[in-house]
Amino acid sequence: MEQGTAEPQPCVQGWVPAQPGPGVPRRHSVRGQVLAALRRALVDGELTPGEVYSAPALGERYGVSATPVREAMQQLAGEGAVEVVPNRGFRVAERSARDLAELAEVRAMLEVPAIVRLARALPPQRWEELRPLAAAGVAAAAGGDRVGYAEADHAFHDALMSLTGNRRLTEVTGDLLRRAQWPPAAGTGRAAELLADAAEHHELLDALSAQEFAVAERIARAHVSAARHPH
Repeated sequence: MEQGTAEPQPCVQGWVPAQPGPGVPRRHSVRGQVLAALRRALVDGELTPGEVYSAPALGERYGVSATPVREAMQQLAGEGAVEVVPNRGFRVAERSARDLAELAEVRAMLEVPAIVRLARALPPQRWEELRPLAAAGVAAAAGGDRVGYAEADHAFHDALMSLTGNRRLTEVTGDLLRRAQWPPAAGTGRAAELLADAAEHHELLDALSAQEFAVAERIARAHVSAARHPH
């Protein structure tokens, strides 16, 4: 662990510097940026499943001290993305087919009934509010941008679950999706697979707008299926 070392400015590629408000410590901003960068690296497969990474080494890679890296990694450990290896660092978790199937099963138990309830409770025009998020997913998928699509997919599902007004449900389903997104399974993440997944967002919105409840339920269930989901 580094002690008495001034924390350098972050230089992770692709970062959008956060603007801390009054009274917000700058280190919190750095930690958040490191966390976002590590999440992108996990989704993109830059961090290899089974490999151990030390906080100082990652801090050197990203141009920050080990402290915000260690804090971000601790959060990722709580989310199941990495495992703590005492005196060494953090090992990137490996996902088996069973892990993905179980995650998909729990997502289906939570998300599908929620979508069915929303379909019967909300007016058709409310679903059009989600079209820009669905379009963002298609745009990322068309370019084979796995990281961009993962973020767009998360934003879409977060907005969808937020319509329930249940913050806990939104948090839990968002966490499950994050867990399913990393690390990428071998042979997944191709543009065609991402596009198929992204297209289902529009198909779901079409069914919801048309109040075709059975169709919407079928699409929602297929969308989280481990059998063909590219996450």
